[in-house]
Amino acid sequence: MPEDLLLADRDFRLLLLGQTTSQLGTQVSGVAVPLLAVLVLDASPFELGLVSASATVSFALVGLPAGAWLDRVRRRPVLVACDLVRAVLLASIPVAAAAGVLGIGQLVVVSLLVGFARVFFDVGYQSYLPGLVGRDRVLAGNSALEAVRATGQVAGPGLGGWLVGVLGAADVVAVQAATFAVSAVSLLAIRAQEAPPPARVARTRLRAEVEEGLRFVLGSRVLRALALCSALGNFSFAVASAVTVVFMAHTLGLSPAAIGAVMAAGSVAVMVGAACIPSLGRWFGSARLTWLSVAVSAPLTLLGPFAWDSGAASIALLVVSAAAGEAGQIVYAVTSVSLRQRLVPEHLLSRVSATSRFLIMGLFPLGALLGGVLGSLVGARTTLWVAAGLMCLSCLPVAAVVGRAREVDELS
Repeated sequence: MPEDLLLADRDFRLLLLGQTTSQLGTQVSGVAVPLLAVLVLDASPFELGLVSASATVSFALVGLPAGAWLDRVRRRPVLVACDLVRAVLLASIPVAAAAGVLGIGQLVVVSLLVGFARVFFDVGYQSYLPGLVGRDRVLAGNSALEAVRATGQVAGPGLGGWLVGVLGAADVVAVQAATFAVSAVSLLAIRAQEAPPPARVARTRLRAEVEEGLRFVLGSRVLRALALCSALGNFSFAVASAVTVVFMAHTLGLSPAAIGAVMAAGSVAVMVGAACIPSLGRWFGSARLTWLSVAVSAPLTLLGPFAWDSGAASIALLVVSAAAGEAGQIVYAVTSVSLRQRLVPEHLLSRVSATSRFLIMGLFPLGALLGGVLGSLVGARTTLWVAAGLMCLSCLPVAAVVGRAREVDELS
């Protein structure tokens, strides 16, 4: 099946439908949960950082064994179960709010448990895609997924901000719960039979399989560089996540609708960037694009903290900063994942994906907590500058390894 006919495949369209829907819910909830914490529960920067940290600490706790276990089983049933678990957990938030018992503690616990489900889904999803579309089309498949999913990201933040004003932040979280249920149904409707996991003469211990994946990543200079670049980028994003909503809501005095609009503008850049990846890959080379995307976009994120009030000029700075950061990160994310999917053997794919995500996301909770502490000590504006500076440095490891190489074949 040629790349331009990928969207004609029914099973791939179902995968797109589920991910687009769940991304819409995630973006709506991405506005609602921080606003719920800040405006309704009066969360401090440290408490908001704690909520962000709890959502990602699971990668450090179960990321490595999750990958080894997923290499032993079919991935699609696991993806369905993860979607359903997340739907139930998120639905508990509006229920607790209606009963008058919702607190920061529940947000932390729900974020933690949803994070565990996310670990298994994200690792399984990246391992499931190559078998569905073929390894020679993973870049086209990943870029198509991100481009279509980004349509939900465009509408989600603005819709989320508006819905918070109309329905209240807690009830809006129910939207995300429903979208995860839709994603589960879409995955169940896929007809293609997933290949069974490779048979092994003797089943090795889970720890030995974890170590095999870890050695493969650490033994590859390309995978090591990608992991370090991604870790720095995610760490900077985590630092910023603890104070971004506080900065816009309290420092600048933006309304929930305006905050949602700023986030939606960044998501437009995601959609455009994802749609352009195949063309950018042809122009610059898919390997070179991994570091070039961050090197060009990251310096523009320094503009956001210069915003001073709720006026049009300040909002423009926020929009440019968000758009540059989101566009650069989506191009980097798609090209780096596609590069990893091309380099790693099938029987190691889940373990290598899990190992990479463990190394990448392991620093996220620390970054979120650091962002909360810095926000309390030096203010949200200075913390955002620190985060932007770290983002500017994140491309250096991959640039040093990939250099002028254009394509994956030049790195092997």
